[in-house]
Amino acid sequence: MVLASGALFAVNGTVSKLVLRAGVPAPQLTLLRAAGAFAGLLVLSLLISPGPRRLTLRRHEVPLLLVYGVSGFCLVPMLYFVAISRMPVGIALLFEYMAPLLVALWARFGQHQPVRPRLWAGLVLSLAGLGCVAEVWGDLSLDGLGVAAGLGAAVLLAFYYVLGARGVQHRDTLSLTTWAFAAATAAGLLIRALTPGTADWSALSRSEAGIPVALLCCSVVLFGSIVPYLLVAGALRHLPATSVGILGMVEPVIAAAVAWLALGSGEALNAAQLAGGTLVLAGVTLAETARTTPEPGPLSPEPLATAARPGEP
Repeated sequence: MVLASGALFAVNGTVSKLVLRAGVPAPQLTLLRAAGAFAGLLVLSLLISPGPRRLTLRRHEVPLLLVYGVSGFCLVPMLYFVAISRMPVGIALLFEYMAPLLVALWARFGQHQPVRPRLWAGLVLSLAGLGCVAEVWGDLSLDGLGVAAGLGAAVLLAFYYVLGARGVQHRDTLSLTTWAFAAATAAGLLIRALTPGTADWSALSRSEAGIPVALLCCSVVLFGSIVPYLLVAGALRHLPATSVGILGMVEPVIAAAVAWLALGSGEALNAAQLAGGTLVLAGVTLAETARTTPEPGPLSPEPLATAARPGEP
């Protein structure tokens, strides 16, 4: 389930880039993705037992759901879309995948949890890897705004992780994700209202790489959001969250390969960047396994946010 969801998220990066190339702005694609996923998950929530009762909302939950949904399901994908529109998909994901490292640092300094010494080795490896990806020894070839968007997505994704771990203590995965996409949809509509004239809905009638853009958008909603989220939720009933997070790191590798095959040489990474990507993934693995806090076992309340990425996500 984890490997399948990682593959779907990875392919979604290329599909999303095709939609962006067709002229759909990042905020508009974010809104389409959130609204479509919300509609699909709402139908599932109503059909699967216990039905409408699953969506019962208590007043004290509203602030967390709003912040959780807006940050993780609206701003993270929006920044990710900005990043992949200005950088290769694989590189954008490497920047975003700094989020688990940030969570480990938060556990150490924010929550004062004990960690193993390899956290610091993970930090050094990740920073060295990002330096190789950006090729800091020469003229920086990466787009500055794209890098800023990727790092911003990582910070917000880490924030989403922390909030998600709280959210699943009180709600099941399906209802939590449904309400989060509802909040993201509301935020997307607000952004649309505050920026009139920025949406180009005519792009949905075009084609990109011989594929109708409307069909690509349906893929972003169904195979880039709803299906992989449900796969991750199912996997968390059989694997601890740390294992799910580490296995999910196949995504940048698959995403880079898919983007190179589908989008051409502009997505290719050179030897230094490939080595840097390997260092980043190794560093994140060390950091993610440095925490000594026990993970939930099978059928325990699962910290969805440790594994279920919205950015691509």
